[in-house]
Amino acid sequence: MKIGIDGSRAFLKQRTGIEEYSYQVIRQLRTRLYKHRVILYLRGTQKVDFTVPSNWRIKKIRFPRLWTQIGLSLELFLHPIDVLFVPAHTVPFFHPKKTIVTIHGLEYEIMPEAYSFFERFYMRFSIKNSCNWARKIISVSKNTKRDLMNLYEIPEEKINLVYEGYEDKTRELELEHAREIGAMRPYLFFVGRLEKRKNIIGIIEAFDLFKEKTGAEHKLVLGGKFGYGEAEIVERIEKSAYKKDIIILGFVKDSRKWQLFKNAEIFLFPTFYEGFGLPVLEAQSQGVPVITSNTSSLPEVANGSAFLVDPTEPKFIADAMIALTQDEKMAEEMVRKGYENIKRFSWENCADLIATVLTE
Repeated sequence: MKIGIDGSRAFLKQRTGIEEYSYQVIRQLRTRLYKHRVILYLRGTQKVDFTVPSNWRIKKIRFPRLWTQIGLSLELFLHPIDVLFVPAHTVPFFHPKKTIVTIHGLEYEIMPEAYSFFERFYMRFSIKNSCNWARKIISVSKNTKRDLMNLYEIPEEKINLVYEGYEDKTRELELEHAREIGAMRPYLFFVGRLEKRKNIIGIIEAFDLFKEKTGAEHKLVLGGKFGYGEAEIVERIEKSAYKKDIIILGFVKDSRKWQLFKNAEIFLFPTFYEGFGLPVLEAQSQGVPVITSNTSSLPEVANGSAFLVDPTEPKFIADAMIALTQDEKMAEEMVRKGYENIKRFSWENCADLIATVLTE
């Protein structure tokens, strides 16, 4: 068979959740599609940073805007393939009958107030059509599968549940990172887009309560670029009595991120909704206790290995912070459970299951 893979999200310079998923799955598929011809579609300026097998070909599509719906569609029309895999939820208008798409979550349907009108319109249009056009859908969690069935009436038999993996990137501390991190410790860490859906304001309010109740010297370190709701988040930080202890890092490059995980006292991820919640596993792989939400896919991913809280109640988040910073045995037990939990997930297993769907 001739299998095409949309790699346009995998090779961005600044990868976040969906981009990291695309990158890791494509990297693992190299050894699982050896019997087939594979075409990896990229944007014109993108570069692959790993070796591709001899049966793979890289096709760069130099289309500046509407890359998927015009550029990739035109390429598929002029040069047909047997199977198309889209790891980042947007299927092109023109596509082969056997198209497989990964859907990462329907956050915009669950929390419409956390998105602009244009974002909601675009995502609803593209993702709903992608679900209808695809022959098979890869869902990254049971929660996302339920949402697809309940909100978009997708038949259960069309959806394959395939959990994401995680990559353990433990490294020796680079000197520049060691100095930087040493100056911030002790700290509570969040990484992700700084936006309303991620409950950044709730995290800040919980941090204020934590500091007020304990007088602890901890800092709150927020890693990630701002998203929707930036002005409200900045305003809330300015109102904080502890704003001097709130550190905004901006986008965090990969090597720095792993060292920030490793040296954090707690990883905070009490977001309102996640299709999967990969940072929970990344933190656990570095031996960090996790506070996350009792909603969406997060209890499913954590599976009893994290401190679950109601994300709408900053008091509960603060209480969890206090418990984990003051009870050493509780924190150690949570770290132990985290190490056990991550054994359930791997990019190798994820790619094995996806390769089966692509080739069956």
